[in-house]
Amino acid sequence: MNTKEQKLEAFSQLLDIMDDLREKCPWDQKQTLQSLRHLTLEEVYELSDALLEEDMQEIKKELGDVLLHLIFYAKIGSEKGSFDIADVINSLNEKLIFRHPHIYGDVEVKDEEEVKQNWEKLKLKEGNKSVLSGVTKGTPSLIKAYRIQDKVKGIGFEFANAEDAWKKVDEELAEFHAETDLDKKEQELGDVFFSLVNYARISGINPDTALERTNNKFINRFQQMENLALEKNLNLADLTLEKMDELWEEAKKKE
Repeated sequence: MNTKEQKLEAFSQLLDIMDDLREKCPWDQKQTLQSLRHLTLEEVYELSDALLEEDMQEIKKELGDVLLHLIFYAKIGSEKGSFDIADVINSLNEKLIFRHPHIYGDVEVKDEEEVKQNWEKLKLKEGNKSVLSGVTKGTPSLIKAYRIQDKVKGIGFEFANAEDAWKKVDEELAEFHAETDLDKKEQELGDVFFSLVNYARISGINPDTALERTNNKFINRFQQMENLALEKNLNLADLTLEKMDELWEEAKKKE
């Protein structure tokens, strides 16, 4: 591993490169906060894929891509006279020190849960009007539900255990099945999803990770099914559901 001095040198070189690109590269010169935004989201999703696979070399690569975007935003901020990378880091340092009084102060905590509870209380002291003010509008719905529940847990608004959370799932499912109006049924289905996310969270399962792994598993199985159909000179679109199920089961056995 690199020494602290080597890490600082590498970071310094990155800042120099960013200055050069912004001054000399036609593409980099044209970029704005808005033109980079969707590219940043794409890079974060690519990092997410690498994290799920636990591919360390790919994680290293994607972290670099995300870091480049952070440096780019700071560079644009400095050009506008608003902030530079030092301001960004200093602000982060101050926040981390303030929110960890059990490290940098005289507060004592028993476990991770007390740390999270203190974190939410300290955020309110910083001026947040609501425990949920940090939940961004653009967050994907599944992740947003998880974050909402995790945040209110920080002030004690939480089921006692996973069993109680599952009772809520059963309750919401019953309401969903009983509803006949389509609009109201949609609302009830949202309640089902929300309660399932809550049960998963309390059980120690990340629902977004679970669903993404199932997505990837389905893609792999279906593509294997397509390959089997090609090997047998079959066209999937022409097959009955029963025949496709047979290929599906065969694909599962090849995993």
